[in-house]
Amino acid sequence: MIETIHFFHTNDIHSHFEYWPRMQYYIKEQRLTYAKLGEPSFLFDIGDHLDRSNIYTEATLGKGNVELLNEAQYDVVTIGNNEGITLTHEDLYHLYDEAKFDVVVANLHVKSGVNPNWIKPYAILTTKYGTKIGVVGATASFPAFYDELNWNITEPIEAIKHAVNELKDQVNMILCLSHLGISNDELLAKECPDIDVIFGSHTHHLFLEGKLVDHVLLTGCGKFGIYTGHLQVQYDHQKRRVIKKKENVIENALLPEIEKEGTFIESLALKGKELLNQPVFRTSKSYNKEWFHHSNLSRVFEKCLIEFTDADCAMFNAGIFLGGLKKGIVTKYDIHKILPHPINACVIELSGEELKEVLLLSENEDWPLLELKGLGFRGTIFGKLLTYHFSLNDDNELIVKGQKADLNQTYRLATLDMYTFGYFFPSFKEAKKKYYLPLFLRDILSEYGEKYL
Repeated sequence: MIETIHFFHTNDIHSHFEYWPRMQYYIKEQRLTYAKLGEPSFLFDIGDHLDRSNIYTEATLGKGNVELLNEAQYDVVTIGNNEGITLTHEDLYHLYDEAKFDVVVANLHVKSGVNPNWIKPYAILTTKYGTKIGVVGATASFPAFYDELNWNITEPIEAIKHAVNELKDQVNMILCLSHLGISNDELLAKECPDIDVIFGSHTHHLFLEGKLVDHVLLTGCGKFGIYTGHLQVQYDHQKRRVIKKKENVIENALLPEIEKEGTFIESLALKGKELLNQPVFRTSKSYNKEWFHHSNLSRVFEKCLIEFTDADCAMFNAGIFLGGLKKGIVTKYDIHKILPHPINACVIELSGEELKEVLLLSENEDWPLLELKGLGFRGTIFGKLLTYHFSLNDDNELIVKGQKADLNQTYRLATLDMYTFGYFFPSFKEAKKKYYLPLFLRDILSEYGEKYL
């Protein structure tokens, strides 16, 4: 007997729900059709389903996303970095308390105490014909971030290989939910040939028909729910092996619009706004944002950032502000609108010489108009790089807090975690630093803003 099994999959939706209703309607109809033909089907998500830049996700701290996954009848998911490092330890610990699906993540554990019940290195699915499918999962390793949040994150490929070794004698095929990115998927395919299919994500890559690497099929469906993946696997019961793997990607914009699709998005936004309609402070005047120079708002935020971190100086890009503060009562919703990014503060220790180099790099004329995507940034353009309490005088000497700096002395620069990945300032990647988690930039403004308004 040759059994055909269907696997529908999504990844990196980032709380973009524009196509969610039609996507899930399509998947449901397809699964019903295949069920009538006697062909089993399953539904996976490969992480970063949530993104706290979305008002509904922010207001429910991701539990609203879990409700959506439950309603859509997902079978197995893994977590992405947005689930893993943008929630407090307690919020992630309890994120999947009500989940009706398995969560597989082989490389995440609590630093002390007992893991939450939902953490599993793998799950085993069984079709009605008795075919056993092992599903392993792992997420990208950001050890400095996870450590601050009291989690241990281990090397993902080794964790997957260990889980596969446990599984391979128990199941008929092995699938991997990988929130590791395409390069790691390709490496995993070479190092672990016992895996039949790697469902990919994290780097937002798109493989319309999959990609074969050493007999392992790799998938990827881009980002933001623009595509849905459909994998068909044929299993030969007589030969006891997979004989065919075929991937197909559906562009969700081309699916038929369903009734009340628009009101679905509106209802999520309305619920989020209602939940975040909580006063934070009152202002006596409005505070403008500017993207190409300093503003009243940036000056207030700088004071908040310096007090929060107790740093010597500060630097951030003006594009982080998507709006200004209105006069009067300011709510959590208002602050989320202007600072939606899942970005944390970071203090980097630099010598005076290194700090001077940072100033010179910050004058890059291409950055203000850069349309930045990713690194936690959820704005439009990068904007001017604003510096506070450090500058160069007319003699090209470094001034820190009004005094001539010692180029050999160490100074503490308060900045944004997104600069530490090496894209803008390569030296930051290896420098001594401290990440301030779990508070986001908006939380810092909320906590300290009233003092400086």
